[in-house]
Amino acid sequence: MLRWSKEDLVKRLRKVENEKMNLMVEHGNLMKDVNRRLQLHLHEIRGLKEVNQKLQDDNQELRELCCFLDDDRQKGKKLSREWQRFGRHTASVMWKEVGMYQQKLKDLEARQETLLRENVELKEMVLEVHENLDRQMQDNYEEDLSEKEKAIVREMCNVVWRKLGDAASSKPSIRQHLSGNQFKGPL
Repeated sequence: MLRWSKEDLVKRLRKVENEKMNLMVEHGNLMKDVNRRLQLHLHEIRGLKEVNQKLQDDNQELRELCCFLDDDRQKGKKLSREWQRFGRHTASVMWKEVGMYQQKLKDLEARQETLLRENVELKEMVLEVHENLDRQMQDNYEEDLSEKEKAIVREMCNVVWRKLGDAASSKPSIRQHLSGNQFKGPL
């Protein structure tokens, strides 16, 4: 430095100052650019934070919806099992009742058959009594019974005949069971 003259030193100083100013300007420009980029990044970060917050809110809402749907599914399963138990129990009760009713129906059908047989036997007995009475009347018109007593017996036979006819009205009549012309009907 001692070798340089004052003018060289001033030139050199100005050159260095110029370089320094250029560096400072360049540094300022770089700082502006960094600040501008920093602002862009901050703005982008704010936007991403807002998007992230919205996504977190949506995520929370979806979690709550999943919990609700899972609870609803569990309730549906429980309700389905209860309805299945109810259905099985109802079917079991219905089968038992159907079985009881079928047994009652068989018992009633057997009883009806018994009553029909008894009715047929009673009708045959009434017919036999009636025929015997007719024979006796033809053979011996003047027997032990008076006309009044005979009328009472006939009326009793007619009443029994009507009662038996009413009880078996849904089934074939005794007339169809007996051989056609033997029945003469009530007197």
